[in-house]
Amino acid sequence: MAKGLWGLVALLQHASAFYVPGVAPIDFAQEDKVEIKAVKMTSSKTQLPYEYYSLPLCKPEKVVYQTENLGEVLRGDRIVNTNYDVRVGVDQECTILCTQPITSEERDAFVKKIKEAYTVHLLADNLPIATKWKLEDDVTQYEHGYKLGIVDGEDLFINNHLELNIKYNKQFDDVLGEQYRVVAFEVSPKSVATTNPGDDNSCSIDVNDKHMKIDDTVSQISFSYSVHWEESQIRWASRWDTYLEMGDVQIHWFSIVNSIVVVFFLAGILAMIIVRTLRRDIAQYNKEDDELDEAMEETGWKLVHGDVFRPPQYSSILCAFIGSGVQIGLMAMITIVVAMFGMLSPSARGSLVTAGFFLFMFMGIFSGYFSGRLYKTVRGQSWKSAAIWTGLLYPSITFGTCFLLNFFIWGQKSSGAVPFTTMLAILCMWFGVSLPLVMTGYYFGFRKQPYEAPVRTNQIPRQVPDQPWYMNSFVSLLMSGVLPFGAVFIELFFIFTALWENEFYYLFGFLFLVFIILIIACSQIAIVMVYFQLCAEDYNWWWRSFFVGSGSAFYVFLYSIFYFYTKLEITSFVPTLLYFGYTALITLTFAIFTGTISFYASFAFINKIYGQIKID
Repeated sequence: MAKGLWGLVALLQHASAFYVPGVAPIDFAQEDKVEIKAVKMTSSKTQLPYEYYSLPLCKPEKVVYQTENLGEVLRGDRIVNTNYDVRVGVDQECTILCTQPITSEERDAFVKKIKEAYTVHLLADNLPIATKWKLEDDVTQYEHGYKLGIVDGEDLFINNHLELNIKYNKQFDDVLGEQYRVVAFEVSPKSVATTNPGDDNSCSIDVNDKHMKIDDTVSQISFSYSVHWEESQIRWASRWDTYLEMGDVQIHWFSIVNSIVVVFFLAGILAMIIVRTLRRDIAQYNKEDDELDEAMEETGWKLVHGDVFRPPQYSSILCAFIGSGVQIGLMAMITIVVAMFGMLSPSARGSLVTAGFFLFMFMGIFSGYFSGRLYKTVRGQSWKSAAIWTGLLYPSITFGTCFLLNFFIWGQKSSGAVPFTTMLAILCMWFGVSLPLVMTGYYFGFRKQPYEAPVRTNQIPRQVPDQPWYMNSFVSLLMSGVLPFGAVFIELFFIFTALWENEFYYLFGFLFLVFIILIIACSQIAIVMVYFQLCAEDYNWWWRSFFVGSGSAFYVFLYSIFYFYTKLEITSFVPTLLYFGYTALITLTFAIFTGTISFYASFAFINKIYGQIKID
């Protein structure tokens, strides 16, 4: 069994670095033009992406924007052509891109973006540009994009010269002959004070290597570039490895081991409860001799059998949250599995977001079905209004928050602002696809037989005795949330880094394993907490079981505050608002998902234990 476990872990490790290239390779002949396209400019200090031409950079005669998918639009990508003239296999020492006159307002715009540490992102053959750094001991490190400029004390310098290093490997075609494939796109940005243009746009960099300082005396900036082609043994199918490799794989292993320890700890507690305590309780409750009356007088979970399936308050809202949790969980599971097997290629930017968005829409039918059947189980009558709650509650909170934040992004003139037409399209999909699917699923779920309770419910509610302090709802939430959060918090660091620091995340093998561990941990802790609650003769477990699971989301939000103050350098109001606004949505989504897991685990546990006892 140990060999099988480590074999699974090894497979997941391999899957974490596996991907399908996504598109067929493009073969270039000698001296064919390679299009250099601009994506956007980003900064972890502001969290506001901007179009490449939001600054007065060198423009071609005709600016052409590439058609983008939904994920790219939501990420703020605005892919556009540039006037770099790069030819396959042709080295260029120094070429003037343009000499751009700038006004005082444009100079101030450069100053602002350099101070905010903006990074420029370019593409060559759909491959992102990366800045290559040589560290100590000949260790090579890559940074996505290149810095727009340099801050040196009070002085600011713009990186106006790019040394492009493009790696290729050769393929031989019987018909076309020797073909080239781009396998790496590296850059060394420089700030140079002067260039000496020739008649053919050639130039030479000042031998003193002075920097191009941005101050009040600057009225124009010369942008230039050089190109060097280098043959490489990198296969085209592996050209994304440089961007996807993570230097902290050992930390991921630590995370997995830590999570497994948490699961085994909870499993031990659960086994002790079920194997020892429950078996003893059930045997005692099922006695049919003279000791029955004495057993019935004891405190315990059997005494609330007549109230444990009493319908909760606000059952339509609870069912709406549970339905949304099913929708979120199925969307996340399918997306992670598909990504783990390499079907969401990193070369298809935005495909992960797009896939998740459409999966959430189409999972509405399962949301409606499970919510509808649960609503009938708790004896709900107005299934249509309950279905509307399920279809609108969580999406309306998400859409409303994003719509409000979008006004602030619009005010900053950022490309991260979702266009009005895209918002209309999302609304049409919500009301034209997701909501009808939820209503359809609710109809069929409500028509099904309700989940059958193993015991009858008394007409008169039993009085709940005073509870000890540790059974307080908030205390229970705090206690129950620690262990599931402990199982995922290391992986959460890498996800936050990808979201807020413009890094690639593609370790979906690890993420899948952590996802499964989270489900198991939430289920186990929910069963333990609900058992203790029933033993204290408190039968109001419906909402409590949901909040017990969502307690880990409270720690996720606390961690997001810690991450904000220790890892990010955000100081402005709008970026702070965006960070905490989107983090609140992440926390809510996580709470609904984990709450749904714990609810169903508790529901199955309660049905099982009360089905094992004899009731007169």
